[in-house]
Amino acid sequence: MSMYHGEALGWARIGDALEVTLHRDPCNEIGTVALEDLERLADCLSSGALGAQVMIMHSVCDAGFCAGADLRELWEGLDARQDRVKVVEEHAGRAAPLVERVGGHLVKRELRQFVDRVHAAFNAIDSAPLLTIAATHGVVFGGGFELALTCDLIVADRSTRFCFPELRLGLIPGFGGIPRLRRDVGNAVVRDLLCTGRSLGAKRAHQVGLVSQLAARGEALTLARSLAEQASRFDGHTLREGKAFAKPIPYAELEREKDLFCDLVTRPTVFEALSDFVSRDDPYTYLP
Repeated sequence: MSMYHGEALGWARIGDALEVTLHRDPCNEIGTVALEDLERLADCLSSGALGAQVMIMHSVCDAGFCAGADLRELWEGLDARQDRVKVVEEHAGRAAPLVERVGGHLVKRELRQFVDRVHAAFNAIDSAPLLTIAATHGVVFGGGFELALTCDLIVADRSTRFCFPELRLGLIPGFGGIPRLRRDVGNAVVRDLLCTGRSLGAKRAHQVGLVSQLAARGEALTLARSLAEQASRFDGHTLREGKAFAKPIPYAELEREKDLFCDLVTRPTVFEALSDFVSRDDPYTYLP
């Protein structure tokens, strides 16, 4: 298969590069649909990436690269679990502790299955035996930030803003953001983004070493293609070995992050914050 076009993303072999295009409005939110396409991408990479030496990932959505997890889908899933808990409540004679245990177990078990799938796909991109480049613009938030961090290089146009807004929901990043960001930058930067929820502009991200190359507005993909062309001139085996040495995957930390994320999701604070989020109708509810 030399090309693929899914509901959330697609790819094609162009020269020596596999170009992956995120194309689901409003801003490439990661839910079950996007995850299925990401899993197909992971399979493509593990089976040889169509013979490409470089992968470029970019978005054609005006709002940006990716706004993160599909929070509306997450809330609908949690809301559905609430209905199932009510059934348990009736059979339990309204024994609140039992209801809370069963309800929490349902949420954690099913959410953990989804998060495990996301991590498997992201780990496949992270460990892909070729150079991977994220060409970003606009919003790179939450799970979208975590997706960009799986790539070897981030090329950002000057409109790019990076953020972990999960704190506003009573959560931490759950798709591998903390360990991967800590791998790339100082822990003080990680704490700043994690604990304040503020965003980081492209220029500052370049200064702290998160962004490899800065591009003018609208030029990130062009610059990424230039880097891909340069990298493809070199021996592929050497590149793979060098990447594996310079970019170890923090598997143990990733597992601990998943545990903490799934524990936090069961708190009433999170359900209330998500409910407030989905009730808003402004177009950029994910912005700070």
